[in-house]
Amino acid sequence: MKLKRLRQTIWQRRGVGIGAITVASLVVVLRLSGLLQSWEWAALDQFFRNRPAKLPDQRILVVGINESDLRYVGQWPVSDAVLAQLINKLKALKPRAIGLDLYRNLPVPPGTQTLESVFKSTPNLIGIEKKVEDSIGNATAPPPVLKELGQVGANDVVPDADGRIRRGMLFLTPQSEPALPSLGLRLALIYLERQGITPTADVNGFMKLGKTVLVPFEKNDGGYVRADAGGYQILLNFKGNAPFDQVSMTEVLLDQVPPSLVRDRIVLIGSVAPSLKDLFYTPYSNDLLPSPKQSPGVEIQAHLTSVVLSAALEGRPVLRTWSESVEVLWIFLWSSAGTALTWAVRFQGYKNYSLLRTVMGLVIVAIALIIIAYLLFLNHWWIPVVPPLIALFGSATVLVGYIAQLERQDRRTVMNLFGRHVSPAIARTIWHNRRQLLKKGRLLGRQMTATVLFADLKGFTSIAEQTDPETLMSWLNEYMSAMVGVIHAHGGTVDKFIGDAIMAVFGVPIPHTALEDIAKDAIAAVHCAKVMASTLQALNQKWQLQGRPTAGMRVGIATGLVVTGSLGSSQRLDYTTIGDSVNVASRLESYDKSLNGGICRILINKETYLHIQGQFPTKFIGEEQLKGRKQPTEIYQVLLSKSNKN
Repeated sequence: MKLKRLRQTIWQRRGVGIGAITVASLVVVLRLSGLLQSWEWAALDQFFRNRPAKLPDQRILVVGINESDLRYVGQWPVSDAVLAQLINKLKALKPRAIGLDLYRNLPVPPGTQTLESVFKSTPNLIGIEKKVEDSIGNATAPPPVLKELGQVGANDVVPDADGRIRRGMLFLTPQSEPALPSLGLRLALIYLERQGITPTADVNGFMKLGKTVLVPFEKNDGGYVRADAGGYQILLNFKGNAPFDQVSMTEVLLDQVPPSLVRDRIVLIGSVAPSLKDLFYTPYSNDLLPSPKQSPGVEIQAHLTSVVLSAALEGRPVLRTWSESVEVLWIFLWSSAGTALTWAVRFQGYKNYSLLRTVMGLVIVAIALIIIAYLLFLNHWWIPVVPPLIALFGSATVLVGYIAQLERQDRRTVMNLFGRHVSPAIARTIWHNRRQLLKKGRLLGRQMTATVLFADLKGFTSIAEQTDPETLMSWLNEYMSAMVGVIHAHGGTVDKFIGDAIMAVFGVPIPHTALEDIAKDAIAAVHCAKVMASTLQALNQKWQLQGRPTAGMRVGIATGLVVTGSLGSSQRLDYTTIGDSVNVASRLESYDKSLNGGICRILINKETYLHIQGQFPTKFIGEEQLKGRKQPTEIYQVLLSKSNKN
C-alpha cells in the first residue's frame, strides 16, 4: 500500500518537476539573451538607493568650478594663469595628491609658461587624457608637459546602455601601447604610497592593494550580458549619494579655504557647473523623479578613488558576483520554490484552496528573496533578483495552469460518473475528496461496507404489454424521476437502471469505517424505501385520475462488503458497485413474490436488521438459501404503516 501511494505521489508530481525545470530553463535563456539586463540594473540601483549612506570620504576634497566661478573669472576654459594660481594655492596647503580633471591639451593664454612651470614643480599632480574615442571619433590628448613627466591618467568613464555609471576603469589597455592607469587609480596609488601600500599581483594576476584583491569585471558579471569588459574594470561599490567635501575655485583663489580641509587629502579639480554639461547618471539617479539627479564627472573620478582607497585600507571589497553556474542553480532553486509552494498550498496545506492564498504565499516568498539579495548586497554581493523572481512566479503560474487542467479532467470524470447519479451535496463531497478517489481519470477500486438497495415494479411486464410505447416511457420516466429524487434526498447514489429496476447504494463512494456511520447508511436506505413507498402511493393516486396504470414495488436491502470503482473502456466509463451484498439485495427484491408487503414490500438481510433495530417495525421471515450464495441468509421484512397498505 505504501509503495502504491509512493508511485501515485511520484506520478502526480511529475508535472511539478517538469514545470519547474522548463520555467527555470526559459528564464535562464532570457537572462543569457540580455532581455533582463536593464531590470537587473534597476534592481541594483534600488539597492544602492536603499543602502544606509556612509559619511563622505574624508580623504578626498573636490574643488568644483561652478557657475559663480565662471562669472568670477569671466571665461571658459579658465586661463592658464588662473589655473596656475589655483594649483599654487592648493600646493601651499600641502595636499597628498592633486587631480586635474580638466582637459589641457591646448594652451589657454595668458599664463601658459607659468602653468607649465607649475606642472613641472608639482610631482603629486596628475592630469588627464581621454583615450577612448567618443561617438564622433574624438579623443583628447593630455597636457604635453605632464605627459613627458609621466603624470597622466585616463578619465574615461564606462556608461551602461541606460547612460548610468556603474563601473570604473582602473587601466586602459590600448592596442600597441602600454596600459594607462586611470586618474582615480593614480591618485589612490599616490595616497597609498605614503601608507606603505603598493600594488602587487595575486596568484591569478589580479591587482592586490593592501587587504583586497581588485577582481576585474567580466562581461557577464552580475546582471550584465556580453558587456564590453575591455581594459581593467571594476564594479563601483558606491558608498552613498552624499557629495564629497567640496569648495569652489573662487574660495581657493581668495584664500577662504581652511588649511585643514586640504592638508594630506586628495584634491580633485573639475567642473560642476551644469552649463558645462560634464554630468552623468549614477545608480542614485531616480527615474521616478521628474529630473533625475546627475553627478559631475569629477565626482565620478572621486568615487573611483574612494573605492580603491577603501578596498586597500579598510578591506572593503568591490561588488562581488557569482559565477554563471551558481546563478543558474539560484534560478532553478526559486523556480522549484514556486512550484513547491503552489503544490503545498493546493494539495497539502488547505482543503479550501483559493488562488488568493497561493498569491499571498508567493508574495511572502518573493519578499524573502528580495531580503536575502539585499542582505547579501549589504555584504558587497550582487546576486540575481529579477530572474529568480520571474522563475518563482512563472513556475507557480505554470503549475496553477497544470493543476487547473488536472482538475478539469477530474471534474469531467466525476461529472461523467456521478453527474446523474448523486445529489449535489454528495457530488460536492466527491469533488472535495477527488484526490483520494481518482487516478488517471478513473475511480480507484475500493472495498468498503455499504448498504445496497434494489427496487423493482411489480407486474411491469403486463403493464408494458397493455400500454403504448410513448405513454409507457413517459409513465416510467415519471416514476424513475420521483424515485431518484427520493434516493438523492436520503444521501444515496443511483448505481444503475435495469429496465424498470433501480439499484442504489448508501455509503459510497466515500468509504465509511465507523460503525455509527455504517448504521446511518442502513437506516437511510430503509427510510428511503419507506418514502419511496409513500411517493409511489401519491403517484398512483395521480395516475389513477389520469387513467394511467398504477403499480406496486418490491425492495431488497442488504448491508455488507462491496467493491466500488470505474468500470468500462476509455470511450465509456461507469461508476459501479459489485460484490456479494449487491447479489443479496437483488435476491431479496425478487424473493418469493407471493409474500405480500402492501404497495411496497421491503426485505432486508441480517446485517441491515442489526443496524436498524428499534428504528423501524420489522418481522423475521426466515433463513433461506438465496441463489448464488453458499451460506443461508436471514431475511427480515420492514413493515409499512397502515396508511401505506392496500
